Amino acid sequence: MYRAITRNIQVTATPRYVAERSEADQGRHFWAYTVEVANLGQETVQLKGRHWVITDANGHTEEVHGAGVVGEEPTLPPGGRFEYTSGVPLNTSTGIMSGHYEMLADNGETFSIEIPAFSLDVPDVRRVLN
Repeated sequence: MYRAITRNIQVTATPRYVAERSEADQGRHFWAYTVEVANLGQETVQLKGRHWVITDANGHTEEVHGAGVVGEEPTLPPGGRFEYTSGVPLNTSTGIMSGHYEMLADNGETFSIEIPAFSLDVPDVRRVLN
């Protein structure tokens, strides 16, 4: 589990390798990740957009921008939480994801909150650090 708090909004990400959707012998790997966004503050906020940076073990980077998450733009009152699960394919057995969400406060202010960087690793694969 990976966690970041920005402006009293907590983002927790939990990735897991999905072997049944992967074809490791052909260099295709798939991970699901569950993200929970929790409003720990006193103002109501709405998640309006996302920006992901996905990097594989070869250093290939892909950026993903879009409105909301999984087709929704959830509003979080104080104490509110929203959770969703999505997925990402890679051509390598390891990688990393990070990014930010664009938020809208009740007073019309827009701001970004951090999505913590999280590792995408195939279980039981030996890693070599250089």
